[in-house]
Amino acid sequence: MEYRAIKMSPQDNVAITVAAIPKGATVNIPGYGKVVTNQEVPNGHKIALVPIPRGLDVIRYGETICSAKEDINAGDWVHLHNTISTF
Repeated sequence: MEYRAIKMSPQDNVAITVAAIPKGATVNIPGYGKVVTNQEVPNGHKIALVPIPRGLDVIRYGETICSAKEDINAGDWVHLHNTISTF
């Protein structure tokens, strides 16, 4: 089965899943490439495309939406457990 996610803007360091994706799956991001999931990622949630070190911005739609409260690896599920609001 092919899994996909969408990178909304060239500046983004996360992509949005279009279906639930199991741990260890290879995800195709059109216009970007592929990433392997480190955890299960729910439908409509974010997956890190690159490592995002603690304290750095998580960027979606070309805008900062939060920051990493811990180191996030490429392929990690990006959600409330590993981010903090910057607003």
